[in-house]
Amino acid sequence: FNRIFAELAGKAGEPDTIMIDATHLKAHRTAASLLKGGLFQRIGRTKGGLNSKLHAVCDGLGQPIILLLTEGQMSDHKGAFLLFAAFPKAKTLLADKGYDSDWLRAALTSRGITPCIPPKANRKVQFDYDKTLYKQRHKIENLFGRIKDWRRIATRYDRCAHTFMSAISIAAAVCYWL
Repeated sequence: FNRIFAELAGKAGEPDTIMIDATHLKAHRTAASLLKGGLFQRIGRTKGGLNSKLHAVCDGLGQPIILLLTEGQMSDHKGAFLLFAAFPKAKTLLADKGYDSDWLRAALTSRGITPCIPPKANRKVQFDYDKTLYKQRHKIENLFGRIKDWRRIATRYDRCAHTFMSAISIAAAVCYWL
């Protein structure tokens, strides 16, 4: 199912604008009952309990392009680092303050992608960003809301990460590509 999703998402072509974000997916107690293989289950401990984290990259229309499932405690920076090699060629990347880092800005600029990321309040050098363009970032939040409408995705019941990721791929393919 992951390959089917990748094939459908790949047919959309190269987007001008891409967006990146992540969301937590609460793990049900039946999914987390055998945490001995935690690395393979992609379930981690957070303040909110046992969670998985879904990192997503979508195009300017809000259609998912890349999906990655990680442990719940993984930071947005690490998720962006893991997804960076798979980023399509685009002109602009929209992201929230959680992705404000020097290495990501430098890596995007070296690939010819203009970052539209608001700076954190404690940053010494405040970067400018296009506030009008940034308002389009709600589309990736809508993506998460639409995928989480599937009960199986909003609450993780699957123990195996590959089974859960297949369910996410099916939900994304049905919601956006079929």
